[in-house]
Amino acid sequence: MGMIKEFKEFAMKGNIVDLAVAVIIGGAFGKIITALTDSIIMPIIAMVMGKGGMSEVSFTVGKTIFPVGMFLQAVIDFILIAFVLFIIIKAMNSAKKKEEAAPAATPEDIQLLREIRDSLKK
Repeated sequence: MGMIKEFKEFAMKGNIVDLAVAVIIGGAFGKIITALTDSIIMPIIAMVMGKGGMSEVSFTVGKTIFPVGMFLQAVIDFILIAFVLFIIIKAMNSAKKKEEAAPAATPEDIQLLREIRDSLKK
């Protein structure tokens, strides 16, 4: 019974729940990028290359055929996901810097005390 309790405590830690949410959202995001690549980007590339589709893109060395279309599609998926994540992280860092750079407003009572101090100095 003690092991089940320990596992429950482990599974419910904040970091693990956050990680699980990130993995689920990342998987869904990956599917969106794959759909974008499959339905828009790859047909455009295939049209430009004059092939029937990315699955037909290949090269031959001797008698061996290397079908590289699916690999190229995976590389394009990766580049798109990495680029979008880069943009998101850059925006988050920019927002964080603005938050840190904005000085806290001086409370009114402190401002009044400073004005009194400056008046007394004169």
